[in-house]
Amino acid sequence: MSQSLVYITAGDMEEAERIGAALVEDNLAACVNIIPGMKSMYRWEGKVESSQEVVVIAKTRSDLVQRLTLRVADVHSYEVPCVAAVPIQGGNQAFLQWITEETS
Repeated sequence: MSQSLVYITAGDMEEAERIGAALVEDNLAACVNIIPGMKSMYRWEGKVESSQEVVVIAKTRSDLVQRLTLRVADVHSYEVPCVAAVPIQGGNQAFLQWITEETS
């Protein structure tokens, strides 16, 4: 069973906590880390924008990434939420097994 880290951005801490809780409660993520204080610069509708955001990193099984992505879209306020998965290539096997167990 393979695992992934899923990088998500949110508009504020309240939204990040709402997303994180939904993912953990629905067993779509074993754990989420919420990191406040990120400044984002991006192009949106032809203009360069800048805003404060909060990072959410979810730890999940790779086969759950699609369901997790749909759940984030359900609870997120953004029209096009950032959700990007990165496969975990290695690490503490006990921790990786824990992710699998908590999302089963």
